[in-house]
Amino acid sequence: MAWISNLERDGFTIVPQVVSPSVVDDLIRAIERVRPSATALDRGSGVYAMRNLLGQVPETRSLARSDAVRSLVEPVLGPGAFVVRGLFFDKTSDANWVVPWHQDLTIAVRARTMATGYGPWTVKGGVPHVQPPISVLERMLTVRVQLDEGDEANGPLRVLPGSHAQGRLGAEATRGWLERVPPVSCIVPQGGAVLMRPLLLHASSPSANPAHRRVVHLEFAAEPLPGGVEWFESAAYDTEVEEVA
Repeated sequence: MAWISNLERDGFTIVPQVVSPSVVDDLIRAIERVRPSATALDRGSGVYAMRNLLGQVPETRSLARSDAVRSLVEPVLGPGAFVVRGLFFDKTSDANWVVPWHQDLTIAVRARTMATGYGPWTVKGGVPHVQPPISVLERMLTVRVQLDEGDEANGPLRVLPGSHAQGRLGAEATRGWLERVPPVSCIVPQGGAVLMRPLLLHASSPSANPAHRRVVHLEFAAEPLPGGVEWFESAAYDTEVEEVA
């Protein structure tokens, strides 16, 4: 499949049609029911960012285990892959921020430990986060499902193709990539998705359009964490799957 080759070469690929309009509508309604909290931030027009999305919006757990999403994840990570974190982002006139160039280097875990190769540690929304060994990040895949029609004016994700293959990049290395490689804007239609590797350098600009730019961000892993560290959200997700089965 061409999209797999693109993902491995560039660190990202765009899949135009992943979920149906009815699924998009269901997700939007479910997200709109979430009330503001320490992990669901609101400003003016409603919640614009959410951690622990899998726990707060059960419909996103259904999305993560749907055939549509699994058909994208399993060819890359294998049939044993599982979702480990869900986030939600929206850009509106009330919450319109700049995301500087960065790699996704931290993961959410159950508890802080003394395991070798992990650090530094932080706490976000009451949940321990840590930078794991690079080998863990190399075996992860992010699926960003777009709930609104994307265009160049609504602050789309921008990426530097190929930067995922160079490990953890410092400030100087990031500047070098920006000097050598033109950024690519990921213009995704409603119901489509961007698949990306966490180590890919990415950013976004403020939206010039006051309309929503809602994204369900799902991170998948291929196996349990080394060193006895436990993924944070996979435990809740697995329990839900068992209860439904």
